[in-house]
Amino acid sequence: MQALWNATVIAESDDTVVVEGNHYFPPASIRTEYFKPSATTSVCPWKGTANYYTLDVDGQQNPDAAWYYPETKPAADEIKGRVAFWKGVQVID
Repeated sequence: MQALWNATVIAESDDTVVVEGNHYFPPASIRTEYFKPSATTSVCPWKGTANYYTLDVDGQQNPDAAWYYPETKPAADEIKGRVAFWKGVQVID
């Protein structure tokens, strides 16, 4: 699987976990040079608190377009630390 934004591959892995239609990529598969920490968080009742990244590719930013759960509730342990995308990021096989 590949995650693309702004015509750039920002993550690539053959080991994603799909939860609620989102592919969660292993942390080692993201191209960290495109990811900037965000202060945004959100809470899911069964997964836990998500933290976000802003994507920065070729000077263009996509705020809070990636998220991950640094700690999860037990039901979501399989996605702990993994990164998922939205806001125009394409995930393709």
